[in-house]
Amino acid sequence: MRSFLFFCFLLILTSCKVQGPALILPGYEVDKLIFKDAFAKLSARWIVETPAHKNSRVVADKNKLVIDVAAGATVWLDEKLEGGYLIEFTRKVLVDSGVNDRLSDLNVFWMAKDPKNVNTFTRSGVFEEYDSLSLYYVGMGGNTNSTTRFRKYYGDGRKPLLQEHLDKAHLLESNRDYRITLTVKNGLTEFFVDGVKFFSYQDPQPLKEGYFGFRTTWSRHEIRDFKIYSLK
Repeated sequence: MRSFLFFCFLLILTSCKVQGPALILPGYEVDKLIFKDAFAKLSARWIVETPAHKNSRVVADKNKLVIDVAAGATVWLDEKLEGGYLIEFTRKVLVDSGVNDRLSDLNVFWMAKDPKNVNTFTRSGVFEEYDSLSLYYVGMGGNTNSTTRFRKYYGDGRKPLLQEHLDKAHLLESNRDYRITLTVKNGLTEFFVDGVKFFSYQDPQPLKEGYFGFRTTWSRHEIRDFKIYSLK
């Protein structure tokens, strides 16, 4: 009887085990956690680029990164990433009574690097200023929630549209938690929303290293549970 109860206990324990992110992404195997932030405070590791405005703020509040801005904003993680990795976080576009509330622009930059400048973080948050960076970019619910687009920036002004979605299933819903995952591995980069693959691109000239940044414009966002894993 004791053996049977012990077996049941092990079975329950196994079934309740917290699973890694790779289980929802076939083909990926996590190696180790290399960075995480629960946003108990706004760490100096995050670099904020946004025009000064009385109605704008980027703060950590109740274990969430809040980007509440009246204009463009990029919040960079000061951690150059290379090799294979997976980034995941939960993000929500808030639409209620806030002065900046607008359903738009759940955007991200990754593998960002300035080919002409050692310091990538020299901009004010104006979107066009980033044309001189090389990077990958997803604009989910851009253009006031009418487009979801994936681009590659070449660092010389070229930023071709690689893939695009215009249907409702790929646009934003207000006040909804989205679990965002993006991956980089062997020249392949992919972008997932709640485990559903939105974009996939095998780059013939892959970007080898660069920085990750949250991007938006004129809107209010909450971000939590940010993690970066290396991939096997």
